[in-house]
Amino acid sequence: MSWQNYIDEHLMANIDGQYLTSSAIVGLDGSVWAQSANFPQFKPEEITGIVNDFNEPGSLAPTGLFLGGVKYMVIQGEPGAVIRGKKGSGGITIKKTNQALIFGIYDEPMTPGQCNMVVERMGDYLVEQGL
Repeated sequence: MSWQNYIDEHLMANIDGQYLTSSAIVGLDGSVWAQSANFPQFKPEEITGIVNDFNEPGSLAPTGLFLGGVKYMVIQGEPGAVIRGKKGSGGITIKKTNQALIFGIYDEPMTPGQCNMVVERMGDYLVEQGL
C-alpha cells in the first residue's frame, strides 16, 4: 500500500460521520511521505521543534506547538509518543513512530477523542510494522 493510501483510506476516512480536516505522514527528518490536499505548508524548524518535544517531553508547552504558522496550545499527551494540541474548536494530534510523525488536524464537530483514535491507531499499526 502506498503512503498516500494510508492518508486517503485511513486517516481521512469517515469516523462516525466526521472527518479530519487534514493529515500527513512526515519522516522524522521533515520529509513528507504523504499528505492530504489541504495539509498546512510547514517550516522545517516547526518539525524540528516537534521532534525535540518527543525527545524532551514538555519542551513545547511554554511556547506552544506551531505548524504552518498556526499556534496550538499543548495539552496532555503521552511523553515521547503522542503530542496533542488545541486551538479554538479544533486541534492536532501527532503520533511518533520509529521513523515518522503521523499528523491529524481536526475541527468541530469532530471531537479530540475521535482525532486521537484515528491518528494513534495508525501510528500503533506502523510501529507494529517496524516503521
